[in-house]
Amino acid sequence: MSSVKEEISRAQALITHGVYVISTVHEGRANALTAAWVSRASFVPPLVTVSVGKTRFSHDMIRKAGIFAINILGPEDIDMGKHFGLKTGRKTDKFAGIEYVTKATGAPVLVKCDAWLDCRVASIHDAGDHTLFVGEVLDAGVRREGSRPLVYERGSFFK
Repeated sequence: MSSVKEEISRAQALITHGVYVISTVHEGRANALTAAWVSRASFVPPLVTVSVGKTRFSHDMIRKAGIFAINILGPEDIDMGKHFGLKTGRKTDKFAGIEYVTKATGAPVLVKCDAWLDCRVASIHDAGDHTLFVGEVLDAGVRREGSRPLVYERGSFFK
């Protein structure tokens, strides 16, 4: 794989992203990862996209299970974002001690998050070193009305 020009990387770094915990369950095992590359894709049907690195443990779980939930974090949830972003699910149970419920698909929905979207995978697309999962939103909820989403800033988020 060739490297990307520094100018391209610097410009792409200025694209605004929120912070999300993408969760799934496969064969009885729950896992999640912190992601920033999430977007709305369609009003009707309600579709969203999630870009997940191919080397991430959750990647193959989402592909096999065909479901995922997007947990939308607020500024008060930064520790939750770090928790799901600093460890691999290959070696640890990321949900140990974390309160969650399940909705339509059975994917974990964090009790402590601003909002959530419960999705069934509608299509899967190769995207270089990531895979783009398009999800149809089957259920959703807002827990903190009027809250502001946590914005990802690469230089400071994991400090």
